[in-house]
Amino acid sequence: MEKLYTPTLGRLKVEQSYKNKNYVNWLYREFTNWVRSKPKSKEKKVWNKTYQNYGFLTYGHRLLGEFQETFYRRRKKIIPNDLEKDITPLGLAVWYMDDGSIKSTRHRGLFLNTQDFRISDVRKLQRILSGKFGISSSTRKDEKGVQIYLGGKSGEKFIEIIKPYIIPSMEYKIPRVLRLTKLPKR
Repeated sequence: MEKLYTPTLGRLKVEQSYKNKNYVNWLYREFTNWVRSKPKSKEKKVWNKTYQNYGFLTYGHRLLGEFQETFYRRRKKIIPNDLEKDITPLGLAVWYMDDGSIKSTRHRGLFLNTQDFRISDVRKLQRILSGKFGISSSTRKDEKGVQIYLGGKSGEKFIEIIKPYIIPSMEYKIPRVLRLTKLPKR
């Protein structure tokens, strides 16, 4: 007897620090048809410290299950081989708003937090950034894994690509030197 394929019902959990409430609300509006209740705040205790988080959970759905099967294997994040053809500037912007950070307020460098990926998948992401968007990168090891680093010109180019999609409350993730208006030379 042939075994029938049963699609996985996937759910999306969105949870951020309460200070990113506007970003969570923006995501909620994007997923509103997939969500049963509005975002809520909740306390989270980590090492005897209490944090205020804010988020929502979607319904279980077959399409979200397909995404889960595409981006996770055995509960570990993976990068699918065909991501390059599907990723867009909007996708990069959401990735950065979720998992990006600036090096410092004085630098143009950016980090993409990829610590939960295997090094082979980090390299795949670097090839996609280079091949599809012309952005070179390096890696930096920290206590949790490996981050992608976009220095100087690469950071500028990345921000140029994603800036139209960054919501106002997340502009703090754009280095100050890149937020300043550049006046034309005379």
